[in-house]
Amino acid sequence: MKVGRNDQCPCGSGKKYKRCCMDAAAKQHTEILDDISQTMAMNPNLSIDDLNLVIQRKTAERNNRPNEDFCGLTPTQMANWLYAPFSELKDVNITTPEDLATSPVMQYLALLLEDAMQQAGSIKATAKGNLPTKLVKQASALLPEFAVAKYQTLPSISEYTGSNEDKFNALHYTRVLAELAGILYLKGGRFHVKKVAQKQYQQQGISAFFLPMLEAATSQYNWGYMDAWSSDIDVRTFWVFMLWRLQTHGSMETLSDEVCRAFPDLLKSLPREDHLSSQEQLATIIESRFVTRFLQFWGFVTLDPRMYVDGVKVPRDLQVQPLLKQSFAFNVRD
Repeated sequence: MKVGRNDQCPCGSGKKYKRCCMDAAAKQHTEILDDISQTMAMNPNLSIDDLNLVIQRKTAERNNRPNEDFCGLTPTQMANWLYAPFSELKDVNITTPEDLATSPVMQYLALLLEDAMQQAGSIKATAKGNLPTKLVKQASALLPEFAVAKYQTLPSISEYTGSNEDKFNALHYTRVLAELAGILYLKGGRFHVKKVAQKQYQQQGISAFFLPMLEAATSQYNWGYMDAWSSDIDVRTFWVFMLWRLQTHGSMETLSDEVCRAFPDLLKSLPREDHLSSQEQLATIIESRFVTRFLQFWGFVTLDPRMYVDGVKVPRDLQVQPLLKQSFAFNVRD
């Protein structure tokens, strides 16, 4: 689909295409035209049909040529990862792990579904429309089972415990995803599990919902929902690329550098800050939206929240968990 000048740029910057990536696209277009002009100068007797074949070949060559800025991906591969629907992603195999016990999101969902199944398929909501306190307490008690537990020393600021759903970000995130995935809906003061979801749960267990929940998280959920950043940069657009890079090297600093190199126009979309450079702002957004409240919520990685130890700044310790490699297998060369 062609992007119009005044359409929102597909890179996720939030800017209009004409004020963002159109210049880069125009540059590539110019380079292709230069190649074609050179070919025509060397072959002045080309027919229209021959010229069309040259254009197709030159365009295909450029789109399928590894790009250093994309860490060796071709523009064709990158375009697929940025814009293809979840079910049409290429060069990455996404599978449901056999054991989901280490995933906070999937265990919270299992708790929710189990509770609903014991009550004829629904759960009574609070007056505010949240999950009941009893279920919230049960979900809080699961924290020791997750790898992220070693960093959750203060329950008052933990995203994996809470006295109610409003204070329990990981559980609230799960409930929102379940609604987006068509598993759950609120009606008449109760959370209802759809009949088809009840049948799937009875037949396949919690595994039936891993892919639908993941698709909702990467295609529908607003990644800026839980943070205070005013920027509307949608880093969700780059989730496959970032996941590939993080699985490859496990470094937050390297990931930030790679995203900036691959998508430099993102930095232009960030407001000027006295205490943070554009790259530091982007790195913080990636950490908050992609690592902390996506990968950690799912149990794919853990990230030590400490930036300083004994007053000395230290590299962020990110640990890739087994669940990540069990879920994603990339078919590209690094």
